[in-house]
Amino acid sequence: MRLLFVGDVVGSPGRDMIKEYLPRLKEKFRPQFTIVNGENAAGGKGITEKIYRQILESGANVVTLGNHTWDNREIFEFIDKAKNMVRPANFPKGNPGQGIVYSKFNQHEIAVISLQGRTFLPAIDCPFLKAEELVEEAKKRTNIIFVDFHAEATSEKQAMGWFLDGKVTAVVGTHTHVQTADNRVLPEGTAYLSDVGMTGPYDEILGMTKESVLKRFLTSMPVRFEVPKEGRKQLSACIIDLDDATGKASKIERILINEDHPFFS
Repeated sequence: MRLLFVGDVVGSPGRDMIKEYLPRLKEKFRPQFTIVNGENAAGGKGITEKIYRQILESGANVVTLGNHTWDNREIFEFIDKAKNMVRPANFPKGNPGQGIVYSKFNQHEIAVISLQGRTFLPAIDCPFLKAEELVEEAKKRTNIIFVDFHAEATSEKQAMGWFLDGKVTAVVGTHTHVQTADNRVLPEGTAYLSDVGMTGPYDEILGMTKESVLKRFLTSMPVRFEVPKEGRKQLSACIIDLDDATGKASKIERILINEDHPFFS
């Protein structure tokens, strides 16, 4: 079995890349299940119901979120109805939405879990304890468990990978928007990647206009970050091969599409 995971979709450039390349990636790699992180899909912060549905229509089975989950007010109007959307499970009790989603395909079922780190991010519930709780729950239904760990610190991401090695199919990091080159299958069969990277503007800084980010660094003054609507674009993703019965991974490969790394079908 094969899973496809596409990293943080940023604004309209990211949505354009999803619309253009997600069907082509599915045609080339033939994944049985596709997950897309869409927490930056609406202008760089948050997601709308229309965008959520567009991502599903482009070929995603599940959309994951992160620390910008609540940045677009519209989310409160539809998140409880969005059965294929998962926000960080370790948000405090009482938050709307779900932190784990089960999805069936063919004769199999997959559990998709979203977690958010705490290092250099808001203090929320412990992601490790929540991971342990949800994995125990998921194991009663399926061995195929995918974890999107939305975290800032590489050390925290690696810690989660080792913490869950042999317990889940994959731990793939999001949030930092720069694809890392440490993809590997850990000794007990869990695919790991510190950050899958982002899908959006290629010639900017983490998807935001470089002029605004540079001004912030140079002046230390408050600056409004914006996603450019024009310019070159990129898509970041990974492919994971796994055993259907055990849920253990056998391979994880990075995918990067931009003008320096063109896509060949």
